[in-house]
Amino acid sequence: MALDPGAPGRARMRARLLREGTRDLALARLSCEAERNLLLLDLIDQIGGNPSPSEMPAQVLGAFANDDLLGIAALRPSLVIEAGMPESVLDSLLPYFEAIETGLVKSPREIVDLLWRRLERRGKRAMIDRIEQALSLRPADFRQLESPSDVRIRPAQEGDLEALVHAARASLREEGRPDPFDGDPMGFRRWVRGRLVRARVAEQGGEICWVGYADVRRREGWLVQGVYTWPEQRRRGIAQAGMSALADEAFANGADHVQLAVVAGNEPALALYAKIGFAAFDELRTVLFF
Repeated sequence: MALDPGAPGRARMRARLLREGTRDLALARLSCEAERNLLLLDLIDQIGGNPSPSEMPAQVLGAFANDDLLGIAALRPSLVIEAGMPESVLDSLLPYFEAIETGLVKSPREIVDLLWRRLERRGKRAMIDRIEQALSLRPADFRQLESPSDVRIRPAQEGDLEALVHAARASLREEGRPDPFDGDPMGFRRWVRGRLVRARVAEQGGEICWVGYADVRRREGWLVQGVYTWPEQRRRGIAQAGMSALADEAFANGADHVQLAVVAGNEPALALYAKIGFAAFDELRTVLFF
């Protein structure tokens, strides 16, 4: 799509997949607003790498006018769009978004609002469509509260796999999302196993009762996802202990901040994170579409 079709001499905007040669350019662009683009930063850093067999390689798209990079979006493993992307740039990438038969987009609300109006007009339908609060915690605001004395936080191990498969499936059911385990049990187990290195668990009485995944671990920030507490262990300070330990680990490794997202209206979760020192910094919209 042309930046200005009626004005001769204006550079035309073209989209192309980012390669290793454009990785530094893309990282520099997103670093200006790292907090809102943390996952996208991490996906770009994976370009040219060797993902584990259980993980889909990152595929990231750039919109260019000559050699100027004007916008960035990941197509897989999920659709992630640069915060603040201009509408004209979004439209130049639209044919690539339309080609995704089924997928998940999670990005700042204002950009997903623009995208989803376009995808709906082209026949896409939503299975899940929700608003989330993006929260962040900085070292100066971190309040490490007292935790149950019999709770142990540790990195996940291979022997934890079945418990984490159970947690992943239970979390999907609570969110009303399809359970991929039903169609591909072995593939689902491989996917969970591929995330073990990023998982931290809480153990009480020899039983796992909480899990959280530090899916992005960068100097710019850590992104925690997949947080789940076993229902019978909720409101006992276990999730607070797990998140405090993760934040402590992140700051010990030099992270600027820790961030996560909570579904809007989940007041118990928002209250828990506020006690630790998390504060809202953005509003996200997540759409699972087909």
